[in-house]
Amino acid sequence: MKKILLSFAALAMVASIYSCRETEEKTEETAKSVLEATEEAAEEVEEAAESVIKEVEEAAEEAAEGMEEGAEAVEEAVEGEGN
Repeated sequence: MKKILLSFAALAMVASIYSCRETEEKTEETAKSVLEATEEAAEEVEEAAESVIKEVEEAAEEAAEGMEEGAEAVEEAVEGEGN
């Protein structure tokens, strides 16, 4: 009877050690996956930010050109009224 109980105890101990290793491996895999996903998300955010900055710069240039054209049109209108 003692041998059976000792065998079950040994089996339980082996199973718990194996289970801990398996859990540790799964934890490491999950951590790597999370790290990779975080890095990918950071890259996507950086690309999006660069795109937004480029778009804002282009819009600002267009607005500046539009203001210059508007100022020229007003100047021409004022000069035309003065004649």
